Amino acid sequence: MISKLDKNVARKRKHVRVRNKISGTETTPRLCVFRSNKHIEVQVIDDTKGVTLLASSSVALKLTNGNNVEGAKAVGADIAKKCLAKGIENVVFDRGGYIYHGRVKALAESARENGLKF
Repeated sequence: MISKLDKNVARKRKHVRVRNKISGTETTPRLCVFRSNKHIEVQVIDDTKGVTLLASSSVALKLTNGNNVEGAKAVGADIAKKCLAKGIENVVFDRGGYIYHGRVKALAESARENGLKF
């Protein structure tokens, strides 16, 4: 049986491989996802300066359903609106080593539906 510690170590290794291939710039920042058991968080990062431009989470939105697909959709819509308000239309998606399925997929599709391009 695989323990949670082993799964998290494997996820971090995957994230390192992903990060070696993608990087956010000033014109196309990186949209990075973090998923916990209770919440989901997303940041828009400019890696050239090492600065977080925008952030949103189920905690910041005070969602009671932050650990399900509906909560992820709400966070995706919120980050897309914030990005468009700041003039950011194109981003590079960083799934954070998570499988593109469930909450991560719902967040990405919601951000796309609300105007972000990636």
